[in-house]
Amino acid sequence: MIDLHAIETLFTKARTQNGWLDLPVTDAQLREAFELMRMAPTSANTQPARFVFLRSQAAKERLRPALSPGNVDKTLAAPVVAIIAYDLDFHELMPRVFPHNPGMKAGFDGDDKRAARERFAFRNGTLQGAYFMLAARAVGLDVGPMSGFDNARVDAEFFPDGRWRSNFLCNLGRGDPSKVMQRLPRLAFDEACTLL
Repeated sequence: MIDLHAIETLFTKARTQNGWLDLPVTDAQLREAFELMRMAPTSANTQPARFVFLRSQAAKERLRPALSPGNVDKTLAAPVVAIIAYDLDFHELMPRVFPHNPGMKAGFDGDDKRAARERFAFRNGTLQGAYFMLAARAVGLDVGPMSGFDNARVDAEFFPDGRWRSNFLCNLGRGDPSKVMQRLPRLAFDEACTLL
């Protein structure tokens, strides 16, 4: 079992951030978080998540029209904003990432399988997005994930070829403790779980 400090860093003391200190996020930190994230499991090792890291103010401004009003200020102030997306054509890489079953790619080929690929990519890309947030915390960053934005506008702006689709956004940096909201209630085990 991991130690108490690791548990606190990843879960019990970690908080969703709503404000940011003016401290940089380095390329090395983003790479380190990605390296940790990529080791976590996905179905058939498909790894469909794709990440676009917006570092410059100009890049973040491209998001502004798609953001819900309550998310504009904190997003533009974040040192980095990650667009966590998924690749609808993830299956093209299956011969490389799942080489022991070369026929599996064929099960995703064709326009008639596009809806199935999207469900698969969304589910596994979401897992990878969650892994990435934990990895970012593990390397000393704070996170502020959000879904309060217009996916279609983000996709039109950043992914016009239609191959990638945005899933959610995640602000990254070092959080401003004065902007953290009170922790909200969590469901108890007996409310959310069934033992059979």
